[in-house]
Amino acid sequence: MERLEAIFSPASVAVVGASTVPGKVGHDLFANILRGGYSGTLFPVNPKARSVLSVKAYPSLMDIPDPVDLAILVVPPHTALNVVDEAARKGVKGIVVVSAGFREVGPEGRAMEEAITARCREAGIRLVGPNCLGVINPHPSVRMNASFSNRMPAFGHISFISQSGALCTSVLDFAAERDFGFSKFISIGNKADVDELDLLRYLHEDDDTQVIMIYLEELRRGPEFIQEVKAITSGDRPTPVLVIKSGRTVAGARAAASHTGSLAGSEAVYDAIFKQAGMIRVDSIEELFNFAGAFAGKKTPSGNKVAIVTNAGGPGIVATDMTVSSGLALARFHDETVEALQSHLPSTANLHNPVDVIGDATQERYEKALEAVIKDENVDGALVILTPQSMTNALETAKAIVKIDQKTPKPILCCFMGIFDVSAGVKVLQENRIPVYRFPEQAAKAFGALYRYSSWLNRQKLAQFSLEHDTARARDIIQSALDQGRRALTEWEGAELLRCYGFQTLPSFIAKTREEAAEYAASLSFPVALKIVSPHILHKTEAKAVRLHVASPEEASAAFDDIVAGATAYDPKAEILGVLVQKMAPPGEEVILGMTRYPIFGPLLMFGLGGIFVEVFKDVDFRVAPVGRNEARRMIRGIRGYELLKGVRGRPETDTVALERSLVCLSDLVLNHPEIKELDMNPVLVHEKGKGATVADVRVILEP
Repeated sequence: MERLEAIFSPASVAVVGASTVPGKVGHDLFANILRGGYSGTLFPVNPKARSVLSVKAYPSLMDIPDPVDLAILVVPPHTALNVVDEAARKGVKGIVVVSAGFREVGPEGRAMEEAITARCREAGIRLVGPNCLGVINPHPSVRMNASFSNRMPAFGHISFISQSGALCTSVLDFAAERDFGFSKFISIGNKADVDELDLLRYLHEDDDTQVIMIYLEELRRGPEFIQEVKAITSGDRPTPVLVIKSGRTVAGARAAASHTGSLAGSEAVYDAIFKQAGMIRVDSIEELFNFAGAFAGKKTPSGNKVAIVTNAGGPGIVATDMTVSSGLALARFHDETVEALQSHLPSTANLHNPVDVIGDATQERYEKALEAVIKDENVDGALVILTPQSMTNALETAKAIVKIDQKTPKPILCCFMGIFDVSAGVKVLQENRIPVYRFPEQAAKAFGALYRYSSWLNRQKLAQFSLEHDTARARDIIQSALDQGRRALTEWEGAELLRCYGFQTLPSFIAKTREEAAEYAASLSFPVALKIVSPHILHKTEAKAVRLHVASPEEASAAFDDIVAGATAYDPKAEILGVLVQKMAPPGEEVILGMTRYPIFGPLLMFGLGGIFVEVFKDVDFRVAPVGRNEARRMIRGIRGYELLKGVRGRPETDTVALERSLVCLSDLVLNHPEIKELDMNPVLVHEKGKGATVADVRVILEP
């Protein structure tokens, strides 16, 4: 942390490559530090200049007579290593390389980047960049704009981390228009050394930072990132982290042999990571700012019930729609609240949620309405909408809202629609850190983000399962298939593998002849299912190699013939090991459990509604292993079809505890056996509460 402190609050800064030519990065960056009012000592380094902007220049870092905490490098890539060597000898604690031309341009640039990174690590120097905009600390005691953006932002309590330098300049401009302040502002570029996780750790300990915004293009650390950021967002001093990730719509699906593989594109991995780490994902830069403003208010709701107070019906309806779609609910007022509203509002006002105080509402009417609803124990927070009317004083209404906000722990978010006519009121709200928006849907979505974070902070913590697994037998099953040169387990082998980890599978036999099929079917008692057993046919339904609800020995014999014929037609070269004769699963809701493995992040688990239409409905949720019981429960409750599992229209409640156990066992299985590349259990029949879940089909893809 001390070395990062030298980057953000250095006592002295040297700009290596400071230029006397306006328009050059070395000139403008030096000018930004100088003219921004930097509180420390500034040294320009330029062997060809006596001074830069009237500040004495030095030929090299070694020629500077005083200590240097931070060196900013604006030099060609091929000279960077020599400068880093000098910095190491000088005792510099931090380096920011704004120059481009490193790993982003090819192998030669990558080699230069790796060389300067290795030298920095050897010397204990922390490195930001290369290929970055720089860093900014607007705190009045520092005022350092060590970037090539000429805009010094206002000081605030929100920090911004960006992998894109170009985006940084736009964000700074956007923030200026909104009078939006920052605690720290960092462009990490190629993140050769300091990356987003280092900065999240640092900013979490930073007293000036209350909210962190981050723009990500990619992560290079998986499970470690989840565990550390989870501690940041939910520890003793939780810090909200808002993230925008680029590339959401890029086709990330790979050619995959499993349903999980085809559904689990790279964005599914990032969604899982953000959920497990407690980060709030946003869809746009505007939303990033909108949510950050809400979190800067430092209040989160204890529940999702919102009261809306408005002087216009239309915006109230818009807010209601977005409130519901943001995971919130309109609060139902107690009778006492309705009576209080009735005593203060005109007869034409709507006394129920959303409360319409009518277009001629005065500041007093707003105040009485807001006081009444915010006191209601059924209300977890309020959304106040004001449209500019000649009878409505935006400034006085804002003052009334501030007075009420100071008395309640519940969040109050405002929407003052318009720009000029409401500007005085907006300013008062902003000065008192009350979130205010131009449009009602923005306010409602921001309130939804506050509720999601509150739910994360107050999430249920369950006792973990005590599990024992036969890992040795499981390892033998996998190794036997690999020794035979196979890259897939048969369903028979897959079921045996699952039993090693406590999964309930169906009684079954492998029939080599039609006569055996009839015999085994009769021994299991009807009805039964018959399926092809072949390491080369993974999608049995597509091959017409499955028969369900077989009800007699004669049907079993005929089904055997049809399945073998269908499989042969589907893939004439497929090795057919026999036909699986399997007891039909008892009734239950169909779900899917699966896994696909990613090089950096490891196993990605999937849960959702199952069956043959899983890729059509795509009602699934993902998590990165390891997954414990708490995360498993959140996965199950995270799908749209969760209500089906709870029991609807007379259907019984299902055994979701058995599903939680199954997901934890799946996590253990794929962590213990890295040779498993992809795995599908589809369908898994989850039975009535207390009766468990049965795996009806399994597909396992291997990679040595």
